[in-house]
Amino acid sequence: MKDNYSFVAFGDSITKGIIYDNEKCKYETLKENFASIIGKNINGSVANAGRFGSTIVRGMNKIYNDVIKKSPDVVLIEFGGNDCNYKWDDIAKNPNIKYRPNTDMFTFRETLLTMIDTLKDNHIFPALMTLPPLDYLKYFKWITKENSFSEENILHWLGTKDRLFTWHNSYSKIISAVACETNTVIIDVRAEFLKYGDYSQFLCKDGIHPNIRGQLLIATVILEFIKKSYSFLLCRGG
Repeated sequence: MKDNYSFVAFGDSITKGIIYDNEKCKYETLKENFASIIGKNINGSVANAGRFGSTIVRGMNKIYNDVIKKSPDVVLIEFGGNDCNYKWDDIAKNPNIKYRPNTDMFTFRETLLTMIDTLKDNHIFPALMTLPPLDYLKYFKWITKENSFSEENILHWLGTKDRLFTWHNSYSKIISAVACETNTVIIDVRAEFLKYGDYSQFLCKDGIHPNIRGQLLIATVILEFIKKSYSFLLCRGG
């Protein structure tokens, strides 16, 4: 055991703490995001390496500067929300051709495996996170901009609105499967959100980014996991 431990929170805009401000009608970075909350409760520090719009491939390309160079003890990994996303504006214009997600499932899985191996080879402890669920009704309104023409075309391409939820969930399932396959720690954030009948209360207007309450819930889930399995990482009385 050490006197203190260093963490890196590594992921996309959820890790960075991006929320949508309804009054200002724009995205902002929440200072009290889950990484900063954890940092106040552990015996050590947390560096936030979340990047807006990041995919797992971009994350892998930046893993040396964003993670390895910092020589952390633990890395919290959160990717997938951007990976499973599509170019909705293109689909809204022409729903009759094939489109690929930002990162296909095979590439997502293989890159996650490579990321885990890279971290372990550098004696860094990886901890995966499942994805907070999206609210497919909110998200559909967001990606269509509530434009009737876009709504019709995107729905034609999707088939049903709830496919947004199941497709997003399929990437979270890959994370869980990879964790099991590689014997890597996983923190099931998604399950905690889904315990609530109206988990949308934890999401922003866009239906995918956790709001202030959602960021706090993520932090709570992670801290409870640490308390249960790695209590020595917490501050005394944490």
